Amino acid sequence: MVLADLPGPGLEDVAGQLNEVRPGSAWAVPADVSTQRGNETLVDSAQQRLGFVDLFFANAGVGLGTDLSTSEDDWATAFAVNLHAHRWAAALLLPAWLARGEGYFASTASAAGLLSQIGSAPYSVTKHSAVAFAEWLSITYGDRGLRVSCLCPQGVNTAMLATPGNADGFGAATDVVRAAGRVLEPSDVADTVIEALRDERFLILPHPEVHDYVVRRATDHDRWLAGMRKLQARVLGR
Repeated sequence: MVLADLPGPGLEDVAGQLNEVRPGSAWAVPADVSTQRGNETLVDSAQQRLGFVDLFFANAGVGLGTDLSTSEDDWATAFAVNLHAHRWAAALLLPAWLARGEGYFASTASAAGLLSQIGSAPYSVTKHSAVAFAEWLSITYGDRGLRVSCLCPQGVNTAMLATPGNADGFGAATDVVRAAGRVLEPSDVADTVIEALRDERFLILPHPEVHDYVVRRATDHDRWLAGMRKLQARVLGR
């Protein structure tokens, strides 16, 4: 397994923990996937280490920004990490996958990519884009051996959700996530992901209720929007 993150102790710590369980199973690659070059570094390193890459999981993500006052830098970073990293990696891996007639691209989007994220325009827009890109990959290459899955959870107990915020920061969006339903542990999400990958399911929904929300949204969009405004008013006082 090849792991990538920004250079720092966190990456090495995760690789070390995995190697304690299964020695030699994890290899850390410092890489900034918000850049094309960073994705090239990651994919090149993985191919040199593993040869053929059976599964690539685009899991990096950032939660930035609030409304249209969000800075251009934050908008650019959100798009770079939450969307462009996926297409850069896919473009690098597709030739080998198509040549062999098999390969697996999985990505982490969010329930916000199927619905919308109250409190953060950049997060909502980029996660919608991530879902759309995964769908496009499946449609375009699914009959040529490429399998695609897209993980869309609600709240997960990670650093992104760790600190409640206020109405002026991304933390307001995390307050909405807590109010919307259960916050799962990463290990629970991992179990769901493994099962879904074995079944080769496109949508991975650790929170089954998200499916019901998507159906309601499709059935009566205006009513769903009104309900989201009520949730916004209740949680954020807007």
